[in-house]
Amino acid sequence: MNHLGTKVVDENGVKHNTISDETMEYVGILAKLELTPEEAKSAKKDMEEMLDYIDQLNELDTDGIEPMSHVFPVCNVFREDVPFEHDGSVDTLKNAPVTKDGGMKVPKTIGE
Repeated sequence: MNHLGTKVVDENGVKHNTISDETMEYVGILAKLELTPEEAKSAKKDMEEMLDYIDQLNELDTDGIEPMSHVFPVCNVFREDVPFEHDGSVDTLKNAPVTKDGGMKVPKTIGE
């Protein structure tokens, strides 16, 4: 079974994608959707239009165009990772109201 649809030529000679009701049912099962007949009809029309648009995009000449993941250049805005010895635990423990065995002592919340 072809789940991508079929192409039909309209009265103007333009090819359009069509999706069968069986394919819509199959997609609904895969997506775990329960659509009313009206919703299925609308979704079918939307999917056919999406496939038509994808066909238009596939007609574009992309030779010599480098693939990209973003429209704008993306650069790392994080600081450089520089290792150091101090982990801050001593300063953190200074703020704790009660400490025990090198850590913060907190009230028991489980098993009371």
